[in-house]
Amino acid sequence: MFTGIVQEIGKIQSIQSLKSGIALEITSGQGPFSLGESISVDGACLTVTQAHAASFWCELSPETLERTTARQYRLGSRVNLERALAVGDRLGGHWVTGHVDSVLTLSKKEVFNDFWKLTFSHLPETLRAFFVEKGSVALNGVSLTLNHVDSDGFDVMIIPHTLEKTTLQFLEPGNTVNLEVDWMSKLIVQTVERILKGKV
Repeated sequence: MFTGIVQEIGKIQSIQSLKSGIALEITSGQGPFSLGESISVDGACLTVTQAHAASFWCELSPETLERTTARQYRLGSRVNLERALAVGDRLGGHWVTGHVDSVLTLSKKEVFNDFWKLTFSHLPETLRAFFVEKGSVALNGVSLTLNHVDSDGFDVMIIPHTLEKTTLQFLEPGNTVNLEVDWMSKLIVQTVERILKGKV
């Protein structure tokens, strides 16, 4: 479990092909890591398979490559990193599971002095029920507040601190991001739907 508060921007240092997936080495100053621990990489929950002084390795399955932006990674690609939430830590963002729901394309970026407004259109219909204005969403592992929601998509406002500390600063229209809807919203909506259909 994560909070959506990015701790560091890492960099892809090495990419190795596996029989059915890839392995990544990512630079990080957050170590030492433990083998088997979970880490959020651009919002996807991955497992540390090797740990070094200034980097770690993780393996990505075909499912992860299919459902996230990871298939676009190249040497030098920058990624948002967050270690798993420890009991007793502050929960500064919202509950983020690291299970990516969809990949979205940035349709519009508006700059208001130091603030950015990012608009995402063509939200999959299967996910629209989970979005409410002033609710939460995770984009590339960053916890954000939904600024506005309509029938086609949503927009978020990015503050200067978030731009400085995350890879959102590099986004341009046409770029893609990993989307995770609010876990609590998904749980509530799906439970109510099952009750209304008489399946509970």
